[in-house]
Amino acid sequence: MRNKLAFVVTMTAPVAAALAATLLLSLASPAAAKLSAAYYQKTCPNAEQIISEVVTSKQISNPTTAAGTLRLFFHDCFVGGCDASMLISSNVFNRAERDADDNISLPGDAFDTVIRAKTALELQCPGVVSCADVLALATRDLVLMLGGPFYAVHLGRKDALGSSAATVPGNLPRPNMTIDELIDVFAKKQMTVQDLVALSGAHTVGFSHCREFASRIFSYKGSGGHDPTMSTQYAEALQKACANYQKDPTLAAFNDVMTPGKFDNMYYQNVLRGLGLLTSDSALASDKRTRPLVERYAANQTAFFEDFTHAMEKLSIVGVKIGRKGEVRRRCDEFNNLST
Repeated sequence: MRNKLAFVVTMTAPVAAALAATLLLSLASPAAAKLSAAYYQKTCPNAEQIISEVVTSKQISNPTTAAGTLRLFFHDCFVGGCDASMLISSNVFNRAERDADDNISLPGDAFDTVIRAKTALELQCPGVVSCADVLALATRDLVLMLGGPFYAVHLGRKDALGSSAATVPGNLPRPNMTIDELIDVFAKKQMTVQDLVALSGAHTVGFSHCREFASRIFSYKGSGGHDPTMSTQYAEALQKACANYQKDPTLAAFNDVMTPGKFDNMYYQNVLRGLGLLTSDSALASDKRTRPLVERYAANQTAFFEDFTHAMEKLSIVGVKIGRKGEVRRRCDEFNNLST
């Protein structure tokens, strides 16, 4: 018994994460259970290294890449599952997911990151690694680059055979949703309240456009002032920064005003101080179901990282496709039958 306990205590974080992910897969859908950390071991053994090198270079040259890719991954998985359907471009016959109103603001850097990694893979292992797996691995590596936790990514996802903007409404968390609405959206993906709060911590990096929170800082509910749950100093600074947002839709503010480029637990500390940028951020601190978790993560970054890791592993296997339910695209932005 002593030797077994010693093994548990001395396991490295990556090994522990891999074991936890394996257990998660065994409890998930039959499709997810067929994913494997060693899926490309024989067909493209350097796949993870190739992806890592590409995304590292991209992040160094464009520091907003990580936050954008993380957001792209969320949007892809929440609509139809983690199947790269969000990467498909629209054409005269079809308006794809990426052009739905909720996805218009997704940054080009995120799409470019996946395309670059896929291009590098096609040179080494043509037709082997799916775009869905590229996005999943790129997201993990970029979170790690910003100081976030390592988590296991099991592989073998196939790319979706369809993508329609009509499937997006009602399936994505929105910045003005109530806690009840957010819980419902997550529950549809078999995600818990804890998963909701942990994944909201992704707002510790990146930015949001002023139009997404303008209603909180300009004449809140017709009051002429700002949302009273916000710090007055913070709201006034945002009013100045976003004063011209109606004429300039590119105006934005960091989600985490304190450490915007670092993946840490500062987001939760901000929310408790009235420095939450979005309505959904502030709502986490005012609901009895979510506030205890916000307080826990604000006080304990390790607890946040552990729960974020678990939630990301769960999210990454939502709605995965295998076999004939998907394909390995030659190009991430179009289906194979169009890549002639």
